[in-house]
Amino acid sequence: MTMSADRARVTTFVAVSPLDAFEVFTQETDVWWSRGPRYRALQVPRGVLRFDPPGPGGRLLESSDTEEFEIGRVLVWEPGARLVFQWRASNFAPDELTEVEVRFESSFGGTRVVLEHRGWDSIRADHPVRHGEDGPTTVGRLGRWWGELVTRFRLHATRVRPG
Repeated sequence: MTMSADRARVTTFVAVSPLDAFEVFTQETDVWWSRGPRYRALQVPRGVLRFDPPGPGGRLLESSDTEEFEIGRVLVWEPGARLVFQWRASNFAPDELTEVEVRFESSFGGTRVVLEHRGWDSIRADHPVRHGEDGPTTVGRLGRWWGELVTRFRLHATRVRPG
């Protein structure tokens, strides 16, 4: 994990092709993404997390039968290479956004996946999402959070698309 006060970066290796890694990340998001209040905005047992529609201009959504929460818009959609989307936590105002970039880099025997969540300098220091922490502590906690998620992604991708 690499971090500055503005961004957290986590890296993992997945023993599948870059295209397979991209497809698992974007098409099976609800399967590998953890559930519960720490990971989901909607506190409903059957909420679904998905890119809808897939592609540039699509949205990362969490929805249930009665609610929908837009996490952010897809800015870049390059299958097998790169994904960039806006990110807002459930307690963000509509104009408070950060950005997540995921790169899928071919590597011997699979794919190096690099996820960077940036733009935290634009979120005010007293914002509730920071839990009273300074910038580096907030970003460190965020890096551990993403680390848990990309580990689940890696395990799922390796299980469903063995190399």
